[in-house]
Amino acid sequence: MKDNALQFDRSYHVLYSRPCKKEIRAKIALHYHAVERETIWEQVQRQYADFLSDWRTDLGGKKNFHNGVGGTYDCIAIMSYYVVCKAVTSFCEIEEMEENLILPTFRRLRFVNCNKPFWRKLMYRAFVRAKSGCDKWHDYEMSVAPYETDKPIYYEFTSCPAAEFAIRHGLTDIMPALCNVDYASMELLHARLVRTTTCVDGCRCDYTICGDKDPYLKEHPEYRDEAGFRKNK
Repeated sequence: MKDNALQFDRSYHVLYSRPCKKEIRAKIALHYHAVERETIWEQVQRQYADFLSDWRTDLGGKKNFHNGVGGTYDCIAIMSYYVVCKAVTSFCEIEEMEENLILPTFRRLRFVNCNKPFWRKLMYRAFVRAKSGCDKWHDYEMSVAPYETDKPIYYEFTSCPAAEFAIRHGLTDIMPALCNVDYASMELLHARLVRTTTCVDGCRCDYTICGDKDPYLKEHPEYRDEAGFRKNK
């Protein structure tokens, strides 16, 4: 089925990104015979449209940067793939798919070094700008702590549309595979994320970010919980 034939309200919602479509179709090709692939892909498309049929209409459409590659709508597309192809896919594959969408941007920023004050302050300003977008759309409810020299950056989300969607549709089991990319992205910036809870299993998703050489990390070793979330003590 052509993408423009999908039935959903495009004045509120957006189509999955081209990289996301490519990623899903590549995974379908791994698991299904050639004669089945188009049928499976159409099932994923229809599941996506069905998910959007009664989904919230206040997320800003194309104007909202959170709806770009790897963002909220790509997460919904990946969850559509997961629903249709649950028998053949895996947690690790879903985690890989999200990384393939998100990490290319961070790989281009390898020159950033969060151990250095200049880059740490610049990163803080980027989070403050992101908060202004959240305040505009009220999709991710975000707060950012005041900047303190030589201390980790801290911000948190108390509302996350992707988590809200997963909870609503009984797909929280796959959310760790989508959330863990936050760790991998920071590692590409000579930074580390310290997180203790998420919007899926708690009341907030906390982000403490420091350089990868910061002694703070020794106090908060990383582990994977039973659900598969990367977290810190």
